[in-house]
Amino acid sequence: MNPPVATGAPDTTGAQPLLALREFHPFEAHGARFLYMVPSAGIFRMDDAGCAILDLLAEGPAELDAVVEALSARFEVDRILGTVHELTEIRAIGDVDAPKEQVPNDLPPADFPLNTMVLNVTNKCNLACTYCYEYGEDKIVDTAYGKQPKFMSDETAEESVEFLLQESKDQPVAHLTFFGGETLLNFPVLQKTVAYARRRAAEEGKRIEFSLTTNATLLKPEIIEWLADNQIGVTISIDGPKPVQDGLRVFHNGKGTYDVVLPKIKDLLARHRSRPIGARVTLTQKNMNVLEIFRHLTEEIGFWEVGLAPVTTQEHRDYAITPESKDAMLLQFEELANEWLECALRDEHHGFSNVRDTIEEIHKGVSKAYGCGAGLGLMGVATDGEVALCHRFAGSEEHTIGNVVDGVDREKQGRFLVDHHIASKTDCHTCWARPICSGGCYHEAHVNYGTSSHANLHYCTWVRSWTHTCLEIYGALAEKNPKFLERFDA
Repeated sequence: MNPPVATGAPDTTGAQPLLALREFHPFEAHGARFLYMVPSAGIFRMDDAGCAILDLLAEGPAELDAVVEALSARFEVDRILGTVHELTEIRAIGDVDAPKEQVPNDLPPADFPLNTMVLNVTNKCNLACTYCYEYGEDKIVDTAYGKQPKFMSDETAEESVEFLLQESKDQPVAHLTFFGGETLLNFPVLQKTVAYARRRAAEEGKRIEFSLTTNATLLKPEIIEWLADNQIGVTISIDGPKPVQDGLRVFHNGKGTYDVVLPKIKDLLARHRSRPIGARVTLTQKNMNVLEIFRHLTEEIGFWEVGLAPVTTQEHRDYAITPESKDAMLLQFEELANEWLECALRDEHHGFSNVRDTIEEIHKGVSKAYGCGAGLGLMGVATDGEVALCHRFAGSEEHTIGNVVDGVDREKQGRFLVDHHIASKTDCHTCWARPICSGGCYHEAHVNYGTSSHANLHYCTWVRSWTHTCLEIYGALAEKNPKFLERFDA
């Protein structure tokens, strides 16, 4: 957390450059001051001398001699010079005329391994959720009358496993996530695919970890037993208490789903203990009580973790979140984040996965060239075996980059990587939060701007505020319980 040890003092002979602040984001936690460096994503804790130098240069550029003269009454000259050197090394300060550090347009290597494959085993669903990105008003794939089969075949699923084994290169562990539509509508293929993948992975000296997302309506004892016995990670799509759930997550006849899914979820939680069970909530203008939703799902139902995401939709939809509601949502997120911190300071679990995920990225110094791993470390497979950027684009010809038989079309993938690199997103170049965000979700961008390469400008203020909150939480942990952060080293 502290700046690197200085290896020498700057040369003070001859003409001196004007020193000025460079690009970083300052934040405070438990009385300590930190810098979040951009674009490197490094975090440094400032001592008194470092803070004094930054405060001085915040008033305007200054020569080194002027810095020394201004601060020599408070600090030894050697300490000032050494601290200037340290701040220069981490690029917190530098020559006022030095060009701004830009993100290099370095593309990933051609053999970048596939880490996670999302298998859309069906594009059919037994619900009619109003806001659904796949079946609702903003869908980009015709799942009702399109050319893709409604269900993935055993053969295509096995070919997809071979694709994953090949594209994961020399990684010892790969991840396979089953998705839909409603995933469990094609349960027989899930069973056969897991058995096949386990056998083939063992033959290749690898291991595959499995997970799935479901709306829980089709859970029954034999399926729950299979999930538990096979250590399948499960995420349940559920939006909250009965009035919330039944308001938007409904069957095709309009009937609400809460009373159907609640006993099934409780049976799952009681039996499946080999992997934590999480809930995934879609927030809309019609269900903005984040605190009530979170507490119901964790305290009353018993989910281990809950992740909440704003609905992906165009702003004129009646369920689109208004700017005022985004502000209210942020305040509630911050309240849960502070609860998460209090638990972390006591080495206790708190189920708010949004803050945990961001803290992990901050700890690992993630500086993204892309909004996510879609089209690179993560790919989605449609029911016919076509490979898309991610599961949200499965079946979209525009976003297809190959198929599981012939492999990835490297030329199409290369064009995608160039077009979606943060270096191509000029709106992001001045944003201090770009190492974490890098423009955001491609699917969100496509829905709102008509192209997946556009930065999600409608969430810029929100993302910066949320990232700042998580930085403060990270700093507090670094000060009060740094050992807790070791769990993110793996």
